Amino acid sequence: MEKPPVQPYMILFIGVLSISTSAIFVKLAGDAPAAMIAFYRLAIAVGIMAPYVLWKHFDEIKQTNKKDWVLAILSGVFLAFHFILWFESLDYTTVASSVVLVALQPVFAFMGTYLFFKERFTMGAILSLVITLTGSVIIGWGDFQISGTALFGDLLALLGAITVTGYFLLGQNLRKRQSIMTYTFIAYGMAAATLLLYNLTLGYSFTGYDRNQWLIFLGLAIIPTFFGHTLFNWTLKWLSTSTISMAVLVEPIGASILAYWILDEVITWTQWLGGSIVIFGLMMFILSTMKKVKPKFTHETDRR
Repeated sequence: MEKPPVQPYMILFIGVLSISTSAIFVKLAGDAPAAMIAFYRLAIAVGIMAPYVLWKHFDEIKQTNKKDWVLAILSGVFLAFHFILWFESLDYTTVASSVVLVALQPVFAFMGTYLFFKERFTMGAILSLVITLTGSVIIGWGDFQISGTALFGDLLALLGAITVTGYFLLGQNLRKRQSIMTYTFIAYGMAAATLLLYNLTLGYSFTGYDRNQWLIFLGLAIIPTFFGHTLFNWTLKWLSTSTISMAVLVEPIGASILAYWILDEVITWTQWLGGSIVIFGLMMFILSTMKKVKPKFTHETDRR
């Protein structure tokens, strides 16, 4: 095997740390609407990608058929609403609860493959699903004790996990025929267009943000998107998808630590307990399903 130019595990660590910043950036954006934060994150990312993709992959984009354009548009819509729901959840609940619940995406993805592709559940998968559900209930119960709005935020985070699953399943189909750069560029572009229409409909202002907020929009486009997503895709050449999927489970821990240091968010005992149970259940889930389903990890990292 070709020797990697850089230690892949070091790159993997940088990727995990990068995606852990996403929720922190959103919290720091202050009073900017969630949909506007999401729009600028994707619009800036598309703008950065455009010169390279249009230079190297323009012919591939031109060859995209009508069916794939429809799938790409739907994929972008799901991604847009994933960001709206997840970013909105951070206005109501803590980073710890939100990020852990969004991390349930692989579970919803497997349920989707069961419904649409008739994949069978192993006993290990069923047990891990019960464990993750238990952990989620503990988080929700603890947040409800704090306030009803915190529980509402948890529900938004779960809906965010479900919508990114739609993006994941559609992308899994498209990726069979498109390169990662072409797929990502089109999906991000469709999501940005959806968010543009959404913000126009709600009458949100596209201007009037301070310097720090513009820097946050830029930071979201670069750090979790490129230093997370892109680096994960690079490591796929050297590391297994299961190794990378396991590494992503560190994100809730990294995000919670950053939230404690930067935002002074205190993690409650129910969040510690429920979050630990969820992460353990997801580890079991990945281990029990990796032989049945080879996860297309690139779509999981797209949302971060």
